[in-house]
Amino acid sequence: MGQTNNIKPRKTLGAIEPYSPGKPIWEVQKELGLERVIKLASNENPLGPSPKALEAIRNGLAELNRYPDADASKLKQAIAEEYNVASQQIIPTNGADELITLISEAFLEPGDEVIVPSPSFSEYDFGAHIMGAAVVPVPFAEDFQYDVDALIAAITEKTKLIYICTPNNPTGTYIAKADIEKLVRAVNGAALIVFDAAYSHFAEDEDYTNGIEFIQAGYPVLTLQTFSKIYGIAGVRVGYGIAPEFIIQAILKVKEPFNVNSLAQIAATAAIGDTEHVRASQSVNKAGREQLYKIFDSLGLSYTKSMGNFVLAHVGPEGEKIYKELMSKGVIVRYGKTWGLPEHIRVSVGTPEENAFFGEVLTGLLAKQV
Repeated sequence: MGQTNNIKPRKTLGAIEPYSPGKPIWEVQKELGLERVIKLASNENPLGPSPKALEAIRNGLAELNRYPDADASKLKQAIAEEYNVASQQIIPTNGADELITLISEAFLEPGDEVIVPSPSFSEYDFGAHIMGAAVVPVPFAEDFQYDVDALIAAITEKTKLIYICTPNNPTGTYIAKADIEKLVRAVNGAALIVFDAAYSHFAEDEDYTNGIEFIQAGYPVLTLQTFSKIYGIAGVRVGYGIAPEFIIQAILKVKEPFNVNSLAQIAATAAIGDTEHVRASQSVNKAGREQLYKIFDSLGLSYTKSMGNFVLAHVGPEGEKIYKELMSKGVIVRYGKTWGLPEHIRVSVGTPEENAFFGEVLTGLLAKQV
């Protein structure tokens, strides 16, 4: 006997597209029967995890019968010392993704507006939609440069959050410090500005800022960081936010008690002090970006100069075909259609050997098209 089904999800779920991660290496190997597969799709650290983090994890395994420290006090102390802020101004989370959701839960009501640069990281939209808020996309100017005047013009009395991914994923462009000052003054505390500085360790230009100096100066802004990129521990999921204490206190009200597991806490606490690994990662990334630029230059492809650990390249109308053919040859990159850029691919910086292999395969594919 059939039953009627009146169980319906919330209406706002109709606006949500589930996050689509890059394919893992094992899946591509299995699907295509390939021995060698390189993954340049998820902006991971090609050098691997911080050795200090690995050692800390090994030493912490025997304590797994205990719940993690709900306050993550040692990790908060390490972050506080690194950035010269107070522990009470920090919230560690299960990856930066969780923090985006928590910010949404703490500050958004149905009908509120969230300003998001376009194209940018899809999780900002996700956080808005789960709370029934409206996303207001603000396109970049030419060459994916931030248009601070357009951001300011998009602000209404309904604006509650403004996301600024800097350096921006997927473009690699950033917002200059003078433009941040202009934006902060224009907002004047009426909405929370969130600086997603996940890729800040790769940014070198003098007019770049990760936003922490604005928090130190007392402005009501939040900087979001991650241990997944420069520190190379994406697999244990640790992110964190730094903001004035009253903002952190509001977010803590919606946080699960044991959101960052024990191994993640000790790995991150060790990794933040691993300056040798950070410097080596920065060096490999800088050289790798230049290597990718040369590959694109040699093929006559345009690309966006990046301050991240990835490069967005324009490969033309055959974008999807090129993306799929790269994968068939064992090179996983990210196809730009996700961001409304069907003629682009985003290529994460790999090791020198991985970058060279990508270059060889792409050159071969484009030669066949001529």
